[in-house]
Amino acid sequence: MIYYLSGPVTILEPGLAVVECGGVGYGCRITAYTASQLKLNQNARLYVSESIREDAFDLIGFSSREEQRCYELLITVNGVGPKAAMAILSSGGPQNFTLAVMTGDEKMLTAAQGIGKKTAQRIILELKDKIGGSTDALDFSGGPVAAPVQSGNAAALANAALQELGYSPAEIAQALKGVDAAASTEEMVRYALRAMVMK
Repeated sequence: MIYYLSGPVTILEPGLAVVECGGVGYGCRITAYTASQLKLNQNARLYVSESIREDAFDLIGFSSREEQRCYELLITVNGVGPKAAMAILSSGGPQNFTLAVMTGDEKMLTAAQGIGKKTAQRIILELKDKIGGSTDALDFSGGPVAAPVQSGNAAALANAALQELGYSPAEIAQALKGVDAAASTEEMVRYALRAMVMK
């Protein structure tokens, strides 16, 4: 199993990146999101998932573990193959995909090429619990974790979404300091992501 590839990107085309490792060029299928994180002739690390069929053996590369995890969750949904999963992640990246599932936003999913309403509904139904399994709200003052709250609570859902993207509880608590308690889940997640980027 190939876990990741690390080296210079020698070819970068729509849907394809070639990473040179030890004199060998490994071609990886990539999403538009990952492509936006790469630069030709600069070193990169791509986390790899393998797609093996009778007539093909493809490497699929992701610029982050978060995007790779979203892809791996997507292909567990009945009727969603590698191509459809990559189309969804290409249309908005792992953050927007996570938000779409957490908030039940079918439109965000159907914006991806080849994804219809029924498929979007199935993705939300099957993945919402897997992505939003944690419902503990955080005390944003920096104190201990607050008591569990109802799963519909925006702060709890934002916390779960951010944990799914790979952030630790301490990072989330810091990023959400000062957030409006009346904000929606999506607003809280965007606030936290902005705070982490500017850190």
